[in-house]
Amino acid sequence: MACDIKYADIQVGDKASISKTVTEHDVYTFAGLSGDFNPVHINAEFAKNTMFKERIAHGMLVAGLISAVLGTELPGINTIYLAQELAFKSPVKFGDTVTATVEVMEKIDAKNRLMLKTVATNQDGTVVVDGKATVMKKD
Repeated sequence: MACDIKYADIQVGDKASISKTVTEHDVYTFAGLSGDFNPVHINAEFAKNTMFKERIAHGMLVAGLISAVLGTELPGINTIYLAQELAFKSPVKFGDTVTATVEVMEKIDAKNRLMLKTVATNQDGTVVVDGKATVMKKD
């Protein structure tokens, strides 16, 4: 169930996370939805000869977990995603459990906007995606 937090109740420092184990099915489904059939994601033989030595998940699949946090946890329902900066720091392998976390860094009350730190880590605590988002929260 998605959270319905009022803008006035959100504080700098508030955090929320979502975790997901990335499966082969997730990667193939994302490839089909996005049209990104880069063989590093879907062809095991090809991927063996890359710097990763195995297939990896799409970076934007992982970034989608950030969107899930924003729309369902913090700020939650009625969040309008305005901007996102991303840096892909480390590959996500099939079977990795990724935790996407957002943290409120700044509130801009005049426009009901929030600046958020966005980070995704794997099960070992390695940062796989780092960035920041700007959202508007409609009450």
